[in-house]
Amino acid sequence: MQDGSPSLSSAISAAAAASPRSNGDGFLFSLDMEHGVASLCPPSLSFFLSLSRSLPPLCSLFGPFALPLLSSAEFRSRTGKAGVANFDHVFSNISNGSKFYAMRHGKRVPKLNRPPDQRRALLRGLTTQLLKHGRIKTTRARASAMRKYVDKMITLAKDGSLHKRRQALGFIYEKQIVHALFAEVPDRYGDRNGGYTRIIRTLPRRGDNAPMAYIELV
Repeated sequence: MQDGSPSLSSAISAAAAASPRSNGDGFLFSLDMEHGVASLCPPSLSFFLSLSRSLPPLCSLFGPFALPLLSSAEFRSRTGKAGVANFDHVFSNISNGSKFYAMRHGKRVPKLNRPPDQRRALLRGLTTQLLKHGRIKTTRARASAMRKYVDKMITLAKDGSLHKRRQALGFIYEKQIVHALFAEVPDRYGDRNGGYTRIIRTLPRRGDNAPMAYIELV
């Protein structure tokens, strides 16, 4: 080459001649005195690491394999008895208060074709009407969605504490219904653990053919 840089054939020859030494555990351990680092890699990458020392432009490709210079005692302590190197000391731990969560697979919420605030208001209104009248007619989707909220209100009433009463007052729209609920529920559902409502399917709604159902208190 005209610019004096090493050719590819000469670099490959130099890399083959400078074969790194094995540490006896299946990994190759070589020293780079020019850059002051020790290279630790499987045997399949040893040739390419040697080639990267001969070709400076390629050194950036093998940056993750460059480790701080280790003594033989430190190398044995980090590889352990299994002979597998531990690279935890290379990566810095980031502690910025962030959290990682798994994906919400299977955690579907009945949207009811409404944004969250309108959906909550709809469920609060349906729960209030059911506790007031004992039986209402609505769509099957709404009846299934409101069922757990009705059971929750009855569970709060069975507890009967002031804190539970205030929680029910924050969800049910009419205050008189909450007081009547807390007065009647312990006698009516004291021996029942869950299942306070019943859904009865009925004919579809005239006009849009939406599936309808009755939901009532047991």
